[in-house]
Amino acid sequence: MSATGTSEEIHGFDPDYAGRRAECDGGAFITGTHLAGRQEFRGRLTGHYTENGDPPWRWYLMTELELKPPNWEHTAVWCLKGNLYLVE
Repeated sequence: MSATGTSEEIHGFDPDYAGRRAECDGGAFITGTHLAGRQEFRGRLTGHYTENGDPPWRWYLMTELELKPPNWEHTAVWCLKGNLYLVE
């Protein structure tokens, strides 16, 4: 595993996650309210990650989305490591 970046944000690549199918979930604001709902994703991890915060939170990039919310317009999503479940 390698990582490069500043003390505030680290970008790296983890070969153990590259190409792995995974699922992740997270929250998102419900438009027009102060509430949040759950969102679920399934796709393939690239192995790329970013870390930020203190203590650091690690986020992995997922592409090739097979499952995503109905209004999700993006081709990728960043998944928090703690909400990530490897499928294979």
